[in-house]
Amino acid sequence: MRSKGAVQEEEERLRKLVRTLPDDKRLQFFQQAEKNLKDPDTYAALNFLFIAGLHHFYLGKWLRGLVNLSIFLQGVVLLFTPAVILGVLLLLAVTIIELKALFNSQIVVQEYNNSVMERIYRALL
Repeated sequence: MRSKGAVQEEEERLRKLVRTLPDDKRLQFFQQAEKNLKDPDTYAALNFLFIAGLHHFYLGKWLRGLVNLSIFLQGVVLLFTPAVILGVLLLLAVTIIELKALFNSQIVVQEYNNSVMERIYRALL
């Protein structure tokens, strides 16, 4: 993950490129962007409320979401077995890792949105 400043600079660079597009292409860009850009608050809410990795699915990161969800569910199942301590450790590990994503949700989603805008821009050229 890049720094907040680098992500914001990238977004500004993309906005300047979009401003150079002809009106019809710019309209297409904004119509496609409106459909594909993600909301940082939704990402953060999914992370906060459901620590099980649903926020990864929101950004289309299916593999990471499945791994996260699998580890979370294994931890929950282990809570009801003699391996309670292992279950607690798994849940604690997922929680610690996902707290970082929660605190950086704005940057994570902004970086994702930048890649979406870049892809849309390149497709319109």
